[in-house]
Amino acid sequence: MRTRSVNQVINSINTSDGAGVKLLRSLGQRQHVRLDPFLMLDEFGSFDANDYIAGFPPHPHRGFETVTYMLEGHMLHEDHMGNKGHLHGGDVQWMTAAHGIIHSEMPQQQAGRMHGFQLWINLPAREKMKPASYRDIPAAKIPVATLNNRATVKVIAGEYADGEQRITGPIQGLATQALYIDVHLPKDQLFSQPTPGAHNAFVYVYEGTVRVGEGADATSVPTHAAAFLNGGEQIMITAESDARFLVLAAQPLNEPVVQYGPFVMNTREEIEQAIVDYQNGRLVQEKAQAFNE
Repeated sequence: MRTRSVNQVINSINTSDGAGVKLLRSLGQRQHVRLDPFLMLDEFGSFDANDYIAGFPPHPHRGFETVTYMLEGHMLHEDHMGNKGHLHGGDVQWMTAAHGIIHSEMPQQQAGRMHGFQLWINLPAREKMKPASYRDIPAAKIPVATLNNRATVKVIAGEYADGEQRITGPIQGLATQALYIDVHLPKDQLFSQPTPGAHNAFVYVYEGTVRVGEGADATSVPTHAAAFLNGGEQIMITAESDARFLVLAAQPLNEPVVQYGPFVMNTREEIEQAIVDYQNGRLVQEKAQAFNE
């Protein structure tokens, strides 16, 4: 199998979103800093409530999926039809905005650390206008493998394979065939993950540093950086220090991407229609379907 090498390292930048929540943004910091079908990755993390307390008041989405993964803290999701979902440490919400949803994400704590990620994944044109839906997945329903080298692998979407050991995450059946895993790797230990050669893949390091690749082709990736990977059938990562990182891969859509804020469509005309629909109260077609694990 060909081992993937690093094509580009994207250092996160400080930014803010919502009502002033401080974030680190890697993918999506500029519109050309994307990796089809991944549109954006934000890491939020602070012990200072002033950095997160204002949260994300009601706002719309159309045309893509958002994945919120909480490491620490307590966030409440509410949508336009009164659905509610509480996210605590280790929980995930996988929301398919599709035709449209208006929701809020608000902290439910006045102190302590709030830490987690939000990932945006594009939808194919044929799915952009289907009804909205989402799944709230508690930490207890997300499988975690402990490997012989003391590493742990949490499988949110797709499948982790280690020899004969195969662990399947709760999110399956996506058009993009997305892989989303969270790896904790002790210093000097090696992690590997097979991937379909045609899929795009990247690694995001949120603690420690790692080397991605094999031999002379390996590249060091620092904390709070994303590494876009070249083609291949295997990802190999060695921890330069105790490290924690996300591994993501998916089938590219190879479709035009036109984004205007919270709307991601294929043409400018579709974006203009999304704006008109939102202004006229037609963005939301029906109640978002919730699947609680």
